[in-house]
Amino acid sequence: MDGTRQMTKTGSEKVGGDKVGFEVLHEFVEPARKALSKETWDYLMGGADTETTLERNRAALDAIAFRPRVLRDVAEVSTRVKFLGHDLRLPVILAPIGSLQDLCPVGATAPAKAAAKFGVLHMLSSVAKPGLAEVAAAAPNYPKLFQLYVRGNPDWVDARIAEAVEHKYAGVALTVDLDYYGRRERDLAKRYKPTARRAGGEGSGDPFQARFSWEDIKRIRSKCKLPLILKGIATAEDALIAIEHGIDVVYVSNHGGRQLDHGLGGMDVLPEVVEAVRGRAAVVVDGGFMRGTDVVKAMALGANAVGMGRLQGLALAAGGEDGVVRALELVEDEVRRVLGLLGVTSFAQLDRRYVTAATPLIRRGIDSPFPLLKEGY
Repeated sequence: MDGTRQMTKTGSEKVGGDKVGFEVLHEFVEPARKALSKETWDYLMGGADTETTLERNRAALDAIAFRPRVLRDVAEVSTRVKFLGHDLRLPVILAPIGSLQDLCPVGATAPAKAAAKFGVLHMLSSVAKPGLAEVAAAAPNYPKLFQLYVRGNPDWVDARIAEAVEHKYAGVALTVDLDYYGRRERDLAKRYKPTARRAGGEGSGDPFQARFSWEDIKRIRSKCKLPLILKGIATAEDALIAIEHGIDVVYVSNHGGRQLDHGLGGMDVLPEVVEAVRGRAAVVVDGGFMRGTDVVKAMALGANAVGMGRLQGLALAAGGEDGVVRALELVEDEVRRVLGLLGVTSFAQLDRRYVTAATPLIRRGIDSPFPLLKEGY
């Protein structure tokens, strides 16, 4: 099989040949934990400082309930969407992971190939290995997105974007919430640095990201013909400025709770950004998205796609490329069932009337999306 290791046996039925399938999403967790060192596990699952923003990502999702309609004829349900002109099987982007090579020996080629095999988009981090050219070659005829940390002067930035154009990437994302590297205390307490930081990548202390400004966005927009994405928008005010600068995708993100502590959850921010953008750009959101219900909630509130980072990381660690494909299959199954039970047959029929505020259950961390782990299932 394509991937980095044989898929880990979880007690589920075999799904073909000698491959063992995962039947529910929480089955990825323990195999991933066992496959990774304690340091790498904490890098993947941890956040900044008190991890309040990290917890609020899930709390924001848990504070939304559904309002289902009935007797709507939902015998045929489609989960497909169009995003940036591309037909996707699910409105999902495999979000960029900086030290992805620490989770999966073959690195970023695995999620890129999984995205192409399943039918979603993968966004390559500029500090993930192997590089831009190798990942492009791994899935040569399928659209891919490139995320850039600013680690040089304008000429350096232009050269990186030109390389993305040369290798036929479908869009460029500029991360705008990493002016300073967050104090990720799980890492600091163990004196641990992921490989990207050791190599001078993400959070290396380079001043160029801190000096990056709207004037740089204006300059890049004037030269870059690819769709341009700003990743790390957290207010309606900045979403409006992004629209004024001709940005194609406003990406609502708090870096998975790994940067500014005591921020709002991604889903808390999404409505104000959608209201500000008013359809003039696509809107993506991430932050704690682990389940099909999470995807549907975001789409009901106006997102055009959802970024999934930690679930991707868990699936990679547990089963490599095939693990990511299987995780996406399970998310797709969850999404289809949720849409049908809400009384709609596609995302086009979904809107804010299908969700409402609710009191969240008291669940923290991984117990929020995967409560059965506590029960030993």
